[in-house]
Amino acid sequence: MEIDLLVTGGEVIDGSGSPARSADVGVRDGRLLLLPPGSRSAATVVNARGLVVTPGFVDVHTHSDLLAGDDEQRERLRLAPLRQGVTTEICGNCGISPFPVPAGRAETVRDLVAATFGPPAATYASFAEFAAAQGAARRNHLAALVGHGTLRAAVVGFAQRRATAVELRRMCALLDEALSAGAAGLSTGLIYSPGVNAGTDEVIALARVAAAHGKPYVTHLRDEMSQVDSALEEAIEIATAAGAVLQVSHHKTAGRRAWGATVRTLARLERARAEGLDVLCDVYPYTAGSTALHALLPPWVIADGVPAMLTAVREATVRDRIRADLAAGLPGWENTVGNGGWDLIRVASAPTSPDVEGHTIADLAAARGVDPVDCVCDLLAAEAGNVTILSHSMREDDVRRVLASPLAMLCSDGVPKPGRPHPRWAGSFARMLGHYVRDVGLLSLTEAVHKMTGMPARRFGLAGRGLLADGYAADLVVLDPAQVADGATYDDPLAPPRGIRHVVVDGRIVVDGDRVTEARPGRVLAVANRAPATPRWT
Repeated sequence: MEIDLLVTGGEVIDGSGSPARSADVGVRDGRLLLLPPGSRSAATVVNARGLVVTPGFVDVHTHSDLLAGDDEQRERLRLAPLRQGVTTEICGNCGISPFPVPAGRAETVRDLVAATFGPPAATYASFAEFAAAQGAARRNHLAALVGHGTLRAAVVGFAQRRATAVELRRMCALLDEALSAGAAGLSTGLIYSPGVNAGTDEVIALARVAAAHGKPYVTHLRDEMSQVDSALEEAIEIATAAGAVLQVSHHKTAGRRAWGATVRTLARLERARAEGLDVLCDVYPYTAGSTALHALLPPWVIADGVPAMLTAVREATVRDRIRADLAAGLPGWENTVGNGGWDLIRVASAPTSPDVEGHTIADLAAARGVDPVDCVCDLLAAEAGNVTILSHSMREDDVRRVLASPLAMLCSDGVPKPGRPHPRWAGSFARMLGHYVRDVGLLSLTEAVHKMTGMPARRFGLAGRGLLADGYAADLVVLDPAQVADGATYDDPLAPPRGIRHVVVDGRIVVDGDRVTEARPGRVLAVANRAPATPRWT
């Protein structure tokens, strides 16, 4: 039996949740062979004695589909998940994807993407076009969700109103086409414009399309702060009415008024499962979040689109209205600043003003002798809206409670932008294995690996991935459980992890010690329907 690659002498944790066992792992034609320990020959042999062999990690929540450009820092950003063992990413989250964008609407969606993730922003007419462009030179794999915000921007625009029946049918048709072509599910970002303008009934109609394909409804809740309980009820209502699988994105209870609420929210998820709803969640292992700066402002600020927002924030009357709404709040709006404070908001990326990166809005405003709202509006205008922030808004006990829940899998929510991005992009998986497994003892290594491999692969329909089993795709990680640790910090957010010895994608070594190889076996994965695609939504 000729073997292309042999990983020998290691302890195998297969991703199923089963205990570790001694075995050799062979690769032939990009597929796995589980072999009894012993001496064998192969074209390439990796000695894993004293190490652990796992499936490649699946990051269920990233935004790397929106990363464009080829400069040196963007290349470092692309390598960050790979260095910590992530062989597959689920992108298109929080309601923003670069497809499907009909002819004539590319500029509207491109403005939305650029103001959130920075230029250059590319959009694609279809999933197939996206897959061809993104898969050309990837080192790891992508599976892609369809963003509700993209659908709405492409069909309705940024208008603060309900979609008409004709518009809703158009959004459903675009979603159906993308899911039929291989998109992995539907995502919403109901705190972000234009998704914030949608009512529950609109989302139910779209979630029915996802359900008809047997693919999940993945949601950034309408509120993750003081109204998290009601926002979670809305998500459960949507999934129940649509007959859809529900995935709650980056589950958290942020802001002082919501601290401790994970006791209630996790209990509510457990109850929903007991009542028959297939609901799970994901979480990143940090107490700070990250988003676009403009997302902290009242939704009416961006109601007429990004160019109009950039004009509006220069006006004194608009700034006064923003101040009033931040102080009083608005019905149905997640008021991050009102529930935290400008002292908890730190600039992560401002491409033409790098001197502000790493500083809080409160400190920047004080240094300039201006009100924080004026500081924010000036910064948005100067950067064409392209500013990312970190929000230090969570409590450690809440994060640990979700990480330990059997309903939760791991994610990074990576926002791969230049500047000082959140260290979760380069550190989440190594941090879980080093800090929370080995140092804190929050859960076992076997449990953690399951949350990072078999559990997410099954959730998102990644057939033949996520397990070390005969015939599965040869996505592997070889790691040192005594040494694995995250290197990324808030000051050095792209520092590589320690203890990840080898990463293999489709049978090809892409990380070999400290070296990233030239192999580029990654591609965009087409996810098959898991139920008959009956047109129940028409």
